[in-house]
Amino acid sequence: MVSVRWRRTESSRYKRRGGAGGMALPIGAGGGVIGIIVLLATVLLGGGGGGGAGGLGGVLQEDLGAPGPETEQDEFVEFLTEDIQAVWVDQFAPQGGQYEYTTVNSFTGQVSTGCGAASSAVGPFYCPADRQVYLDLGFFDELANRFDAPGDFAQAYVVAHEIGHHVQNLEGTSAEVRAREQAASSEAEANEWSVKLELQADCYAGIWAHSVDVRSTQEGSDVALDPGDIEEGMAAAEAVGDDRIQSQAGMDVRPETWTHGSSEQRRDWFMRGYESGDPARCDTFS
Repeated sequence: MVSVRWRRTESSRYKRRGGAGGMALPIGAGGGVIGIIVLLATVLLGGGGGGGAGGLGGVLQEDLGAPGPETEQDEFVEFLTEDIQAVWVDQFAPQGGQYEYTTVNSFTGQVSTGCGAASSAVGPFYCPADRQVYLDLGFFDELANRFDAPGDFAQAYVVAHEIGHHVQNLEGTSAEVRAREQAASSEAEANEWSVKLELQADCYAGIWAHSVDVRSTQEGSDVALDPGDIEEGMAAAEAVGDDRIQSQAGMDVRPETWTHGSSEQRRDWFMRGYESGDPARCDTFS
């Protein structure tokens, strides 16, 4: 297995949170890498189902306990938290904008967020209400073992995708899409808007990958690509395509129900960002 080269980085924007007992219904959030797994959790991840914002009846469990010892995986996600966002600082600057950093929270079991309580079954997600990313690091084991997408760069794709949702929130894209989803005349039409949002986040993940590729040639860089890294990212994007998830769950492949896009679409938009390095090429809405 190849491994992207990186350097240990301290970040005040990476939070390791203690786990909570029980299993809460994940509520509506601002998009994630897998999304539909909320609905298929009992099949693929062994977890509970999903619900809307009112599904918890206002009863939220707080985080309990202290985080365990920091692992190399923690350190890698901490590095990604800083490195990915530094790229977006540079992307915002030429347009006169100021990038606002998000916090990446790792948790075990269950977590309380600005969007409500969520369990590990929801997969990694971004909450627009508190503008933070949440992920159970155990998802990376699922990504490697159940979705056949192992490797550090596959994990980096996940984090870069979720931070991509934060970029969309800062740009106002997320709010516009939510408004269009609510105004849609059918569920299928609403799903089309969701797919466009998710594919753009995949493209934004590719923007970071492009930056890593460029910096690989620079002496003293904190990060560099090794052979096979981009293939790991492509495999991760393909692994969480709606069509593949539906097939793995023994369901009919129904494009009108997709909320994140097919494996081919997710791979292609990730590669568009990687090959261009230009966020303007990530316009999935035109």
